[in-house]
Amino acid sequence: MQQEKSNVVLIGMPGAGKSTVGIILAKATSKDFIDTDVLIQTDQHKSLQQILDENGYLALRIVEEDILLRLNCHNTVIATGGSAIYSQNGMRYLKSDGVVVFLHVDLPLLRQRIQDFDTRGIACKPHQSLSDLYRERVPLYRKYADIVIDCNKMTHEQVSAYICHELGFI
Repeated sequence: MQQEKSNVVLIGMPGAGKSTVGIILAKATSKDFIDTDVLIQTDQHKSLQQILDENGYLALRIVEEDILLRLNCHNTVIATGGSAIYSQNGMRYLKSDGVVVFLHVDLPLLRQRIQDFDTRGIACKPHQSLSDLYRERVPLYRKYADIVIDCNKMTHEQVSAYICHELGFI
């Protein structure tokens, strides 16, 4: 059954496939596509890693919240940065016109996918490991999610098809 909300918001850990699934899903549903990490980089004229290196992880989260709250889109697939869930105001805003989908990937698979944890531009505390970050974030993703998808044994195309089915597009 198709949702009345016009946006689909993808949340999850870095390496979960939000951007890739988002592009596939946008094509399949004739929706626009926004990657908020790209919006942050365009707005700041810096990479996420440069923002972290120069100003720290909390500064990146503030910029991210500002970007989220400035979004004015409808009929859009939105791939958020992994740390979007730290912004209660941002998530509330995204949920107001969006179905929030948590792309859940287990830690061992994330470790395989993320080879550049220290330079990828991940908003985490200094010396925080991927395991620590995972344990901290997964409950937050679940808190905000309308739909949780176990993506461990699915291709990006299968995840997109599953979302389409759940939202009544197919």
